[in-house]
Amino acid sequence: MENRRPADQLADTADVHAASKKNLPRNVKVLGWASLFNDIAGEMIYPLLADFLINVLHGTKLWLGIIDGTAESLSSFVKLWSGRRADRVGSHKGFVVFGYALGALLRPLAGLATAPWHLFTIRVTERLGKGVRTPPRDALIADSTTPEIRGWAFGFHQSMDHLGSAIGPAIAAAFLWFRPHDLRTLFLWTALPGLLVVLLLWFGLRDPHASPTRKRANDPARPRSRFSLAWLRGGSDSSASDSIFPFDRGFRLYLIALVIFTLGNSSDLFLLTRAQERGVPLWLVPILWGAFGLVKGVGNLFAGRAVDRIGPRPMILMGWIIYAAIYLAFGLATAAWQIWALFLAYGIYYALTEPAEKTLVANLVDRENRGLAYGWYNCAIGAATLPASALFGALYDQFGAMAAFGAGAGLALIAAILLARL
Repeated sequence: MENRRPADQLADTADVHAASKKNLPRNVKVLGWASLFNDIAGEMIYPLLADFLINVLHGTKLWLGIIDGTAESLSSFVKLWSGRRADRVGSHKGFVVFGYALGALLRPLAGLATAPWHLFTIRVTERLGKGVRTPPRDALIADSTTPEIRGWAFGFHQSMDHLGSAIGPAIAAAFLWFRPHDLRTLFLWTALPGLLVVLLLWFGLRDPHASPTRKRANDPARPRSRFSLAWLRGGSDSSASDSIFPFDRGFRLYLIALVIFTLGNSSDLFLLTRAQERGVPLWLVPILWGAFGLVKGVGNLFAGRAVDRIGPRPMILMGWIIYAAIYLAFGLATAAWQIWALFLAYGIYYALTEPAEKTLVANLVDRENRGLAYGWYNCAIGAATLPASALFGALYDQFGAMAAFGAGAGLALIAAILLARL
């Protein structure tokens, strides 16, 4: 990790305190632009993966669930490690740069896959890069902002992320208009925006978390972290600050609600599969996905500010209830125009919940353990993703869309009831 001069650290601290309601800090802007370019690359591929797997590599819907579910689940456990490790090392930038670089390197290799297991290997390894970067990145955003603008900062970051989600599919649709079904070449071109991400982060990102006064992971005077199951009992002990879960009951219940919700929140690739089943042609699938990303991006800008005014929990509750209604509607949909309407409404769910969920994490924990807290947040979501997607795929194959989407809606309502009691 990089060594920081005292002058650099003072400049970074000043950058945080200079932030006002009219000015986001440098780190938030740099990370926002990095997410935009990264999602341009990622979303040139993602909405086409289902078609590529099923029609080119001759996979099944169960394969689809296993690939995306395994990728996100394994990524979640890496997130737990990277969040804790970044806190102990005292620097987050190196983790962020490495994670984005790994994705930029592996993502284009999907264009060389010739069997479902090739795509499985590439997708899982690429998602491990996301696991390395995500908790340290979220901790950097939280550390670079004051509580008064934290929801706005996360909303801005997510909006840039989703703007990339709109631009990437638009590029993919234009490419496929001129070169229909040439998915392999399109996938290879994602190397270009991936390279831009790495350069932007390497030269533009600062690390306010790094400090010579913080103990490093190799400091012999610092106790080693250890796993503790006391949080399952709701108890605490004098070594809680050194455990892998130094958090209170509120954060614990929040994670439980997230796990239940995620068990009903399968891969969005199934929604794209449903779109094609209801008559949306392949060349329009990236446009559909891009419009969805645009709604998420614009919505995050407004919702992030709303989080700062009314608090994160009401926003999450509204989002989860809307999610349940939309999933039921996906199961009942009979025409392509209904799919378009539902995707746009689905973007509202994302806008309401994404900045709110991450803001609530920062509000429930202390600054010294934010990286670890975001690791647990992402781990809880990711650990439930594999069973969620595998179960959804099995229900979809065996019993049809209504059974799969109805199960997702029911779990979302259960999670909302639990969160309301938090």
